Amino acid sequence: MKLAAVTNGLQTIEEMASSIMEIEAFVDYIHIREKQKSAGELFCLLELLTKKKVEREKLVIHDRLDLALLCEHTNVHLPGSGLPTCHVKDKYPFLRVGRSVHSLEEALREEEEGADYLFYGHIFDTPSKEGLPPQGIHPLKELKRNIKIPIYAIGGIKLNDVSRIASIGVEGVAVMSGIFSDVDAADAAAKYYMKAKEADDGEIV
Repeated sequence: MKLAAVTNGLQTIEEMASSIMEIEAFVDYIHIREKQKSAGELFCLLELLTKKKVEREKLVIHDRLDLALLCEHTNVHLPGSGLPTCHVKDKYPFLRVGRSVHSLEEALREEEEGADYLFYGHIFDTPSKEGLPPQGIHPLKELKRNIKIPIYAIGGIKLNDVSRIASIGVEGVAVMSGIFSDVDAADAAAKYYMKAKEADDGEIV
């Protein structure tokens, strides 16, 4: 099972670059999700990560198609309110495009429109979705039965939840606070990564 780390919007560009370099070896993807940062700030971050030789294939740009194209990154993730998946895929077929969804209906539509993978959540309670009830595990099972493209579970996922999610057979988990809000992001990422890979080996149920 794959592990995606999602930035939490609370760090400076320099802090974020440092955290990303620390966790790079322990994650499959790093989603740069920074709604409060300007295009200029995010451009500086991507330039800094390039200079530090962070693996480009691991970086996923949230919502900023313009920055992804300008900086020649091929992984883009669209929020539920973002650009239409079908138009992005038609115009830029070389991009790997993900989408955030919150229901089976949305998931079926995005699969039809050409999304390469989906983020589904939020699965459990999480501070970033305060006041909104979590989706829980059962709808995730329904998605897995009906959707052919890869699905990542996101939202309040703790270490002890990884095995439950792995048993459903989804592609991976996406973790924000559990990694980027930890005082030792590298150690947290390593622990999540180990749990995810143990699932691949059938060592946890």
